[in-house]
Amino acid sequence: MAVIHPTRTNLLNLKEKAESVKNSISILKARRQALIKEFLETVMPLLRSREEIRRLYGSSIEKLSLSKGHEGIEAIESISITTEKALTVEIKEKTLWGLDYKEITYSESPIKKPEERPYDYVSSTDHLEESLQGFERVIEAMLEIANFESKIKRLAEEILKTTRRIRVLEERILPELKEKIKNIENYLFEREREAFYRLKRFKERT
Repeated sequence: MAVIHPTRTNLLNLKEKAESVKNSISILKARRQALIKEFLETVMPLLRSREEIRRLYGSSIEKLSLSKGHEGIEAIESISITTEKALTVEIKEKTLWGLDYKEITYSESPIKKPEERPYDYVSSTDHLEESLQGFERVIEAMLEIANFESKIKRLAEEILKTTRRIRVLEERILPELKEKIKNIENYLFEREREAFYRLKRFKERT
């Protein structure tokens, strides 16, 4: 560690550095607060989406079981083959508060209208249609969750990183600067006091 000579110039430089560190802490805390707000706003839809998936999946399974009883397993399996279709998704790079994260987009919704299905939906039961639409909504909700989780992960990482930087500045850098400032101030005070007494004694002798 470099030795800092106890001069007024160095004292002023240290005070400027300390003030700069304080400003940096304030900026980092404001950034962290904004990140936390964004994190919480993103988490709530994620929690709702997870709950929606559990509800939809359970309901869809129940409706599928009912449709199997009415239409038969073979008919359901045949329909599942005809309705099977790949969903094309695109992963885009997004930026938020200087953070890069991935977002999933898709041009075609996984949810289909009954008339868009490749079979005679008029002859099928309501249970089957409700089951299929439920599973399609589950897929859509899972894609939304994938977006939420990517964004949340980056926000959480940045919140932790910012918190660590604040802690270093507050608990190590700033206290060290304050200690150096205090030592130089004490040294200069003692030197000025000694100079004052020397001058006083000199005047008393003359």
